[in-house]
Parts: sequence; structure tokens; C-alpha cells
Amino acid sequence: MRYLLDTNVLVWTLGFPERLPDDVAEILADPEPEIWFSAVNIWEIGVKSALGRPEFDLDPHVARATTLALGFVELAVDGAHAVAANRLPAVHRDPFDRMLIAQAIMTGSTLLTSDATIATYQGPIRHVARRS
Repeated sequence: MRYLLDTNVLVWTLGFPERLPDDVAEILADPEPEIWFSAVNIWEIGVKSALGRPEFDLDPHVARATTLALGFVELAVDGAHAVAANRLPAVHRDPFDRMLIAQAIMTGSTLLTSDATIATYQGPIRHVARRS
């Protein structure tokens, strides 16, 4: 099994593990599945951190290095991903999320997302609720 993390789930993993639901924490702790993150996650962290969003108060360089140190697999963005993102139904307007959806579909990865709108797309997407 292969999982691709949306940016909120990645941020929780790196800085707020208490927010991860138990089933997601178990997936991340299990050595069997491949856990992927995207270059899009790192870009989104950088953009939203620069905008002063407190939940994204992470250095993108440190976030990437830490994620790689955890053994997660980095997924690059290519032109085919961009074409696929542009062909998605216009349910969600966020370009970061649209790219992650396209990448999950194209790689056959299950996208773990906290965004209920993303979860309305057809494909390998699993909605996870933040633990309070």
C-alpha cells in the first residue's frame, strides 16, 4: 500500500502529532506501507508560512529534511501531473490540493487528507479528521 500525505496531515506529522487520528498514526508507524510526500507539500508550507499562517509555522527546508529523515518518499511534480490537475472537475479551487489529487490518482497512492472537499473527488482518497 502507498499513501500520499496532504499538507495538513504532513504538518501534523511533523509538528503536531497529537492531532493525528489513531488510525493514521498507526499507518505512519507501520514499516510496511510506503509513505509519500510531494514537492507540492513543501511549496505549500513555504507559501503559507510566508503569509503568516500560524499552523504552517515551519521552515520548508527543515520540513523536507525531516520528512526525508523519517523515510518518507519524495514525489516530484512533472508535466503529466499538471495536465491531470487541469483536467480535474472544478470542485476544489486550491491549486496545491488539485495537484495532490492528480498525483494520488496518477501514482495509485491513497491521499490522506483532512479536507472534506478533496474527499468528494473520485479516486484513491481517504478523509481523516483532526483529533482535537
